[in-house]
This record gives sequence, C-alpha cells and structure tokens, in this order.
Amino acid sequence: MRRTVETVWRMEAGRVVAGIAGIVRDVGLAEELAQDAMVAALEQWPRDGVPANPGAWLTTVGKRRAVDLVRRQQTRDRVVDALGRDLDEHHTPDFDAAVEDRIEDDLLRLIFVSCHPVLSPIARAALTLRLLGGLTTGEIARAFLTTESTIGQRITRAKQTLAAAKVPFEVPEPAERAERLGSVLEVVYLIFNEGYAATAGDDWMRPALAQEALRLARQLQALMPGEPEVHGLAALLEIQASRTRARTGPDGEPILLNDQDRSRWDRLLIRRGLAALDRARTDHPGPYAVQAEIAACHARARTPEETDWARIATLYVELARLVPSPVVELNRAVAVAQADGPAAGLELARKLADEPALAQYHLLPSVLGDLLAKLGRHDEARREFERAASLAGNARERALLLDRAAASDRSGRHQRSEKS
Repeated sequence: MRRTVETVWRMEAGRVVAGIAGIVRDVGLAEELAQDAMVAALEQWPRDGVPANPGAWLTTVGKRRAVDLVRRQQTRDRVVDALGRDLDEHHTPDFDAAVEDRIEDDLLRLIFVSCHPVLSPIARAALTLRLLGGLTTGEIARAFLTTESTIGQRITRAKQTLAAAKVPFEVPEPAERAERLGSVLEVVYLIFNEGYAATAGDDWMRPALAQEALRLARQLQALMPGEPEVHGLAALLEIQASRTRARTGPDGEPILLNDQDRSRWDRLLIRRGLAALDRARTDHPGPYAVQAEIAACHARARTPEETDWARIATLYVELARLVPSPVVELNRAVAVAQADGPAAGLELARKLADEPALAQYHLLPSVLGDLLAKLGRHDEARREFERAASLAGNARERALLLDRAAASDRSGRHQRSEKS
C-alpha cells in the first residue's frame, strides 16, 4: 500500500500542492499540508481501499485541512466560507468538472509563483520541480548535475523567501510574465525530461509526468501566443512525446532511438510539433526552437539511415552558442560520430572527460563505450559501459548498460581468440 500511495503522490503532487496553495497562499505550507494528506492516505487506504480518484481524494483532504487552518487563524472570508461549505457537503472526496478546471488553473499559478524573480534561476527551477513535478531532491540534483544537499538547501531557502516576500498566488500580468518566462520554460522542460527518461526508479519512463509537462506547454501556448520560445518548447515536447510507445519493449526494457519501430511513433503529435515549430521560427531562434529543429530531423526520417546527421551536428553548434554546456557538447559528439564516423565523435567526447559537471554523469561513459565498440575497441568499451552502469540511477538503464558491457566482453574475447 505504501508503494501505491507513493506512486499516486509522484503523479498527483503538483495538483495537490497547487490546489492547497490557492487557499493558504504559501507554497511551503501547501506542501506540508499535502504531505499531511499523504500520511492520511497511508492510514486510511489500507482500511478503506484506494479511492476511485486518489488524486482528488488527496486534494480534498489537503484543502479541508487548509480551510481548518485558515479558520483557526481567524482570517477566513466569504470565499473560504463558501469553499468550506462546499467541501463539508462531500462525504467522500470527489470533484466535479468545475473544481477540476480550478485545479488546472492553480497549477499554472503555482509554476509562475515558484518562478518569481525574488528567487535565483536555479532556486526557481528546483522549487518548481519539487512542488509541481513531485521530484525528490536527489532527482533534481541529478538534473542539475549537483549535490543533493545543495538542492535541498536551495529549496528550503526558496520557500522561506517566497513566504517572506508575500508573493501573491496568481499568474502575473502580461508585463511581468516575460521576466519569469525563461525559468517557467526551463521547469516545464526539466519535468518533461524526468518523465521521458527517469533519473531513478525501476521504470525508464514516467509517462504521466511527461504528459503533465506537455499539457503545461500547451497551456503556455494559449497564454502567451506571441512568444516564439513557448512554441519552440511545445514543438520539442510534442515531437519527443511522439516516440513514447516505441521507447520500451514488452517488459519495459529501453529501446534506443535507432532501434525503435518508427511506425509506432505518434504521427498526430509529430504534426502538432511541426506546426508549433513553424510558429517558433524567427531570425534569432532560442534554445528550445533549436532543439525542436533537431527533434524534427529525427521525426522526418522514415529510417535511421535517412536522418540528416550533418544538419543535427550543425544545430548543436548553434545550441552550444546559445546555451554553452558540456551536455550539449556531448550530444554534438554523438551527432558528429553519426555524420563523420565514430573516430571523429570519440575525439570530441574524449575532450569532455575532465569536465567537473560530467564527473558523475553516466551518459559520458555510455557514449564513449558506444563509440569505442563501433571502432572495435571492445575491452575499452566494456570498461566504459560498466562505469556508466555504476553511475546510472535508473534500474532499467543500468540493466541496458550492463547488457552492453557483457556484449562488448564477448566481442572482445572473440576478437582475441581470432588473433591467437
């Protein structure tokens, strides 16, 4: 039962916290009340069974406690009275369509509140990933290639800062949205990435989290239709999400891009993504639009061999100019390897070996292992795959890397036997 509650929490945390924050106007307190609701679920669900709508159950319990708290503080007004009466009338937690719509609005409010300019950019992103995405501090730390303690401190300080500044729980006016937009887009992007390729756990993907990020991106398109990067992010997520059905096998095992059955890619999502990309194009595209162009290169290729890797490599050069990052350079190395051969890619990837930010990043040795294997250097490839597996936090990905290490070991032994 604990596992069931934890799964529901990871899927519904953002909605629960957002709904409660709409009452108490304090994101830190809202998270505490949401966690109280989760404790109540741990106590009641084993006895009464899991409700039909567990997310709504948690939100209702959390809101009731929020209303009780507001009443105790003697600050209730007519809105709180009305909300309290509405909740008291429901003996079993449930929501009608109007309340569900309110929750969706609260989610967007929460993301803008958490991305307030009083916080540093990384604090904005970390707090929102924690509240909206339900990610643990460890998962957030891996996303930012930093330590868990550092992220934990930033999240705590961010909650305190928002409370001290008495930031209103609302979507800001259009003039104020622009200064928060970069952080808002980054958070939605990081939430999608965690859903698309989970950094930890037993499953390679968390589809509900990716779907939530995609929904938020679409909402942002409606809210800010004149912002090209909003459409760029939406395009990227639509196209990436189109591969979901093809990314895992019957038992949940990962299937890498070049091995995927492209007939299983969702053509509707691809069309939506390409349409959004058309709206994102400007003379000076932003980083999400550039990444969407890269994703479009894959989406347009009917087979792996038709992929325009030379264009992808050029796009990564442009992306590195906009957002310099060793991770971008690693992706460029992969593209160069596809376009110009594994030796060219290996030369670029090797240059990243001393990057401090990549010291615990499992994809660097994974890429090195792949390129070394393609060059027939199987013993070296095996060592890199084993190192990558030791750094991977996701069980499915770790198993894949160990399988590749074993395959390299077999190839290496075969290679040595042929020479003897």
